[in-house]
Amino acid sequence: MNFDVAQFKRIERAGYDRLGERYLAAATTRHEIATALLDAAALAPGQRVLDLASGPGLLARAAAVRVGDAGLVLASDISQGQLRCCPDLPRVAADGEALPLADGEFDRVLCGLGLMFFPDEAAALREMRRMLRPGGRVAFSVWGRAAEVPLIECALACIRRLLPPPKVARPSIFRCGEPGWLQRRVASADFHDIEIRPLDFSVTFADAASYWQGFLDIAGGANESLSRLPAEKLQALAAGVAEELAPHAGPEGYRLTSTVLIASALRS
Repeated sequence: MNFDVAQFKRIERAGYDRLGERYLAAATTRHEIATALLDAAALAPGQRVLDLASGPGLLARAAAVRVGDAGLVLASDISQGQLRCCPDLPRVAADGEALPLADGEFDRVLCGLGLMFFPDEAAALREMRRMLRPGGRVAFSVWGRAAEVPLIECALACIRRLLPPPKVARPSIFRCGEPGWLQRRVASADFHDIEIRPLDFSVTFADAASYWQGFLDIAGGANESLSRLPAEKLQALAAGVAEELAPHAGPEGYRLTSTVLIASALRS
């Protein structure tokens, strides 16, 4: 069976629609990633900014503060349910691999922890470039390698251990963190002056149950797929993840330090 891109996108959209404001609450724990991404974007007052995979608009709102009333920030996401969480922002529900927007409309394109969810990341990068005026800048963040991101990998490892493998594997959300991968992809989309740097951040959970719920609240497609399992399977996953979390145990519960890559580049 071949990978079904349309089905993948339907599941992702349904999952993030389902999460709604729960994703908003969970995403606030990653504020330092947003700050680093905005710094890399070198925003200035009056600029026009497109925020792709915007979710509930946390990054877009922070960008709007930096560009001020003379600027514009447009939030875009495949999930209408997520965009309903930011009624205060200009927004458009759209597939980031084929945006219904004119060429060269923006000074900056942002994408926070989103590129790895596009099944065709090359198409997404081409669209980012198309959106930018000449000399415009793209800035985005992606997960590092699986071993560097226990915030996500602990849950995925538990799922692999307790559930049968999927009939068709989905693209790895850690592929962007593999050595050289991001540099090559961004360069092949005709960007230059590429800068990539790692950023570590930590999140603490009181117990395994709060970690598992925290994972479900940010994992759109996984949440949607897991929601179809019998209750006993879901309970086994929630309890079993303590095994993967054990190396991260401490006096305050589980402290997980993960790595993201912050990247920026200029349109040629």
